[in-house]
Amino acid sequence: MCRPLWILPLFIALAAQAQVTPQFREQEIDNQVGIGYGLAIADVDGDGKTDILLADKDSIVWYQNPEWKKHIIAEKLTEKDHVCIAARDTDGDGKAEIAVGAEWNPGDTETSGAVFYLQPPADRTQRWTPVQLTHEPTTHRMRWVRNRAGRYDLIVAPLHGRGNKNGEGAGVRILAYHKPEDVTRPWNTTLVHDSMHLTHNFEVVPGPAGEAESLLLGGREGIVRLTPGDSGWKQQWVTRHDSPDLQGVGEVRWGAFAGGQPYVAAIEPMHGNQVVIYTPPPEGPKDGLWQRRVLDDTLVDGHALACYDYLGLNNRQIAVGWRAHHKLGSRVGVKLYYTTKEDGHGWESYLVDDNTMACEDLMGADLDGDRDTDLIAAGRRSQNLKIYWNLRQ
Repeated sequence: MCRPLWILPLFIALAAQAQVTPQFREQEIDNQVGIGYGLAIADVDGDGKTDILLADKDSIVWYQNPEWKKHIIAEKLTEKDHVCIAARDTDGDGKAEIAVGAEWNPGDTETSGAVFYLQPPADRTQRWTPVQLTHEPTTHRMRWVRNRAGRYDLIVAPLHGRGNKNGEGAGVRILAYHKPEDVTRPWNTTLVHDSMHLTHNFEVVPGPAGEAESLLLGGREGIVRLTPGDSGWKQQWVTRHDSPDLQGVGEVRWGAFAGGQPYVAAIEPMHGNQVVIYTPPPEGPKDGLWQRRVLDDTLVDGHALACYDYLGLNNRQIAVGWRAHHKLGSRVGVKLYYTTKEDGHGWESYLVDDNTMACEDLMGADLDGDRDTDLIAAGRRSQNLKIYWNLRQ
């Protein structure tokens, strides 16, 4: 039987997708991590290679690609722990600008927290100079985000609202810090959002180069997308957690299926057991709440997500890390969830790390220039930092 010639490449492509077999090779690059609170991925020294940065308990460090030599950026910026880091080339010179959060004490919703911009020396392997900025209590997460003018603001999300107790009280004030020409001068801030009462993480939604970026914020009340506009930030709720069955969102990331349909991945509740995806409603208003689907409910203290196309499927797969922080007998690890179906069904999973990574944070990046996305994970109880090299090719 004769078939049109165009069917053959289509058949080959479909067959390749049907035979997906994830494969990663792990490399431990640090076995003396304190807690490994937060990861960032950026070119620190401008050599064209992607480096790894870590906000650890008592130090801020970077690991230089390709030998992964560890350089200390700063130590003990505050009495209590460092907790988060943001790194991105914000001025186009090919080298990352870095900010960090510290004085981590989630039980103190009045006086805890700290935000620093770090000024680089000429030799970026040496110590950087901290510039302390104003802050809200319980500093917890931060990202550099492109604004409508094409510049970059530092967005900082606390865990709690000021003076909150048990997630009740004032809303969490998400602030945008506007970097001045002289970074030692006061930084102006504007309010991004303040209606959640407990937040845990947020995502910068990928968009066209040069355009303003929007955010996905996850917390006790659900997930909201925040988009900058003429009169401030417009909010569009993806899901509202306003019932006893839905108890908040811990981690949130943006994804997309091969057909182009977006989805939002989440870990629920905070430090929870469920891997969840949300997809736009097929009918109804465009600003309606998205449909919820649970992919897995067996995590123990889920704490990290990273959505990228690891497998060359023309969609974004979901890498998940969990740490079992308060359940020491439970296994920990990293798992990859993937589907070849354009409608977002038919998910499968692959265990990337089985019980050697108590994952506190997780990132994806092409570290060796082979155009495959590798995984990077920092472990809390396991006190380690690993690269999982993607062997797809």
